[in-house]
Amino acid sequence: MRLILCDDNRILCEALGVALEAHGHQIAATATTVALGIAEIERHRPDACLLDLRFSGEPDGLDAARIIRQRFPETAVLMLSGVADRSVVAEAARIGVAGFLRKDRSIEHIAKALDVIAAGGEIYGPVKARPVRSEGTSRRPERDLTSREQEVLRRIVAGQGTGQMSREMNVATSTLRTYIKNMLAKLGVHSRLEAAALATRENLLGERIV
Repeated sequence: MRLILCDDNRILCEALGVALEAHGHQIAATATTVALGIAEIERHRPDACLLDLRFSGEPDGLDAARIIRQRFPETAVLMLSGVADRSVVAEAARIGVAGFLRKDRSIEHIAKALDVIAAGGEIYGPVKARPVRSEGTSRRPERDLTSREQEVLRRIVAGQGTGQMSREMNVATSTLRTYIKNMLAKLGVHSRLEAAALATRENLLGERIV
């Protein structure tokens, strides 16, 4: 993949670039600010951008991801962060980033994540990543939830009701009910209570965060 690396730590950028090139990826450019990173994406139109979450000043990584997804939808975004707060990861998924990994993951793990993204998938943790929906792909495993369905499950486990979820996710109630219906079907349960119990018992949500 042709990549842009965007991190305010220049040494980390350069080291990561060398390591990823050794795994067969091409580094089109590196950037230490959001503004420069976006400019390099506009110039090179890479396959993906590895984007840090935290930058000094504005905008931050999430804001940058929004801009990239809006202006350059052909460029996938893989966010790297020293933290993995659930709300941040959920927001990244809502924006449409292709993945979210902790910076302490090995180069091999990051390279494999890029391979998954190159194949049209998403990755949010150390488990096997799920493929995105596309024509001709095979049927998903029963518990292979979309980003929105994962968010709904997290909110149900947290005890949120339909109204609060609808407001905070900024979706219509009818759309939310569709997410819930699909999520229940994939988990093989019949109620929100059963879904919450299953998620807690089998650590379904914990598997997705790194």
